[in-house]
Amino acid sequence: MKIVDAQIHIWSSGTPSGLHRKVSAFTAEEALREMDAAGVDAALIHPPGSWDPDSNTLAVEAARRYPDRFAVMGQFPPDQPENRRLIHGWKNQPGMLGLRWALLTPEQQAWLRDGTLDWLWPAAEREGLPVATMAGLFLPEFRRIAEAHPNLKLIIDHCGLVRTAQDEAAFARLDELLALARLPNVAVKATGAPHYSTQPYPYRNLHDGLHRIFDAFGPERFFWGTDITRMPCSYRQCVTFFTEELPWLTGRDLELVMGRGLCEWLGWDLAFD
Repeated sequence: MKIVDAQIHIWSSGTPSGLHRKVSAFTAEEALREMDAAGVDAALIHPPGSWDPDSNTLAVEAARRYPDRFAVMGQFPPDQPENRRLIHGWKNQPGMLGLRWALLTPEQQAWLRDGTLDWLWPAAEREGLPVATMAGLFLPEFRRIAEAHPNLKLIIDHCGLVRTAQDEAAFARLDELLALARLPNVAVKATGAPHYSTQPYPYRNLHDGLHRIFDAFGPERFFWGTDITRMPCSYRQCVTFFTEELPWLTGRDLELVMGRGLCEWLGWDLAFD
């Protein structure tokens, strides 16, 4: 079974935010060594532009050098009008499959309401560019975007849970998240799951909530991944948490969740057979 990580970061400068490893650089080659040790075949790079403004270029270069191992969900400052032209032909860059902005800060989330990003959604829809974001922070705004642009593929980051919470509190808005599964253009990255539990591996208090998300979105729209540089466990445990510890995830469903579904959703042409 080919295993594809739906989210990692690499960087060459800056101070990593939040719980990410406080190292000045995390290279493609370092990522590959950890992936190899964990049995991960490929990974989707999300450039961390918030701390390394050159990370988009770094990610594209990694995908150019290792086309069978990396692809990219890139970004640029979307609030700067002069950057709007970049979206046309965005996929012409090596390994580029779409766009991703976390929109973590209140200032960035205000862009969803004040018109700053109104240009983005129809432009990405026209260009066939999937967009990923931390929609768990702004589910009502995200729903309006998804409903208004039914041909725009949208991906909810990090299980769509409450970003700063753990255990039961992380699932406080689960019903609102599950309601989005009725929109066929919305998928969920099941990335960073171990972060949401204060229990040790295999994080049994997450199993039911993850099962409910899987049941709602189905194996074609529920993508395993890690965000490995901020995980509280080993890369291999991030893999086995899904491949060995979730009894409801087996067979074809497991293959889809662990990589095939992500690649089919994004149009990433990796060989699976």
